Amino acid sequence: MDKALIIFIKNPRKGKVKTRLAATLGDDKALKIYLCLLDYTKKVSERVVSDKLLFYSHQIDAKDEWSNNVFSKHVQIGADLGERMKQAFEVAFKTYHYKKVVIIGSDCAEISSDLVEEAFRELDDHDFVIGPANDGGYYLLGMRELFLPVFENKAWSTSGLLASTLDDLDKNNLSYCILPALTDIDTETDWKNSSLYGVS
Repeated sequence: MDKALIIFIKNPRKGKVKTRLAATLGDDKALKIYLCLLDYTKKVSERVVSDKLLFYSHQIDAKDEWSNNVFSKHVQIGADLGERMKQAFEVAFKTYHYKKVVIIGSDCAEISSDLVEEAFRELDDHDFVIGPANDGGYYLLGMRELFLPVFENKAWSTSGLLASTLDDLDKNNLSYCILPALTDIDTETDWKNSSLYGVS
């Protein structure tokens, strides 16, 4: 397999996940919602035809619901999201020598395996593929070669992230495909408007 899907997740710990949701719904409900999002992301990922690299926020859980036979398990390394993503892409490109690498998180209830497959296909014709989030960030990023500027000097989790990332690509004359915009689950309103509402 010459392509890899990186999945970034947080170890599901009460009080440490979905803090913006917890502000209005409480820690217990926020954890329950995150577990629902994790399960959804796992099912989406399992259907994607690629190798799969799962990166935990703190420690590897060899006995969780993510199959050790399906997912190669790692730990995120770095002081901020950019450093952690850079390290994960370096593992994919430099250690495993994949030709196409796509990363997703575990906050989007609208992402589908078909959309991830489309992202890999777009990398046949583009240097990058990006899935914009409606909050100004992105829910998916894919590339054919390691390009460090997209991980550096970024205001992570802000409304200007997508624009800043695309500016890097434009300045370096890199081609890219933009996927449909989707919504990450960050607030109570996001959750109530999602297809997973009422599941957890």
